[in-house]
Amino acid sequence: MYVATLLTNPATPKLDAATVEALRNAWGGGSAIWLNPGIAAEFSLHVLPDTLWQVWDDMQALGIDLAVQPAEGRRKKMLLADMDSTMIGQECIDELADEAGVGEYVAGITARAMNGELDFESALRERVGLLKGLDAGVIAKVLATRISFTPGGRELIATMKAEGGYAALVSGGFTAFTGHVAQALGFDEHRANTLHIENGQLTGTVAEPILGREAKVAALDEISARLGITPQDVMAVGDGANDLGMLGRAGAGVALHAKPSVAAQCDLRINHGDLTALLYLQGYSIDQFVSTV
Repeated sequence: MYVATLLTNPATPKLDAATVEALRNAWGGGSAIWLNPGIAAEFSLHVLPDTLWQVWDDMQALGIDLAVQPAEGRRKKMLLADMDSTMIGQECIDELADEAGVGEYVAGITARAMNGELDFESALRERVGLLKGLDAGVIAKVLATRISFTPGGRELIATMKAEGGYAALVSGGFTAFTGHVAQALGFDEHRANTLHIENGQLTGTVAEPILGREAKVAALDEISARLGITPQDVMAVGDGANDLGMLGRAGAGVALHAKPSVAAQCDLRINHGDLTALLYLQGYSIDQFVSTV
């Protein structure tokens, strides 16, 4: 048995009953269940539709995300999340580089690395090297003035944790940022790279070994084993090429507003919804969300 979920951006609700019913009828699905009127709905399916990706393309043009996944075990026990451009709307290293006067150049490298065009570890060393001499106080400035949280993050984590879940933040970025983001959003733990600082300035180096693609997979395996669960019990979310390992290893790997080359390798792709989409994918309805206000 499968479940088809249709959802859209909560800020601009555009999912109507006619669209949901038309797809349900075309695919011979069960009765439609509205998880949030105008924003998210689902229905059951006995078989995986042959036309899934064709219909997915059609829905994208309407600003609607579509996902089909096995019904059994879709409510996960752990969230493993990337940070940059996933839990927050920025790439922290790009923001630091902008303060250092090399923002445009570094952003270009970041984009290529996240798209899988460059080796992640080498690209990170090169970008960090360009930050040499930057006052370490700039980190606090960037956190205070440049970083914004992706909508739905607090609700996602609070709701999963209220159901006994665990939340881990695993980033190819820096602990100077993951510590702040993890605490603000309610993560249980965080892992990232450590920037070297001497005499109040960045040295242009980062602690080795660098936390990259394989380290994210290792984190998934290590944390799930420690919790007594399996990778199948994990929902992972990310947007870059260095996230593909954990997205493929997790029971549910969600490409969130991901680079096209990354999204193409994932079955669960969210291009319009926010982080609450991960709750709808697990079958949570809006009245089951834990408010963080």
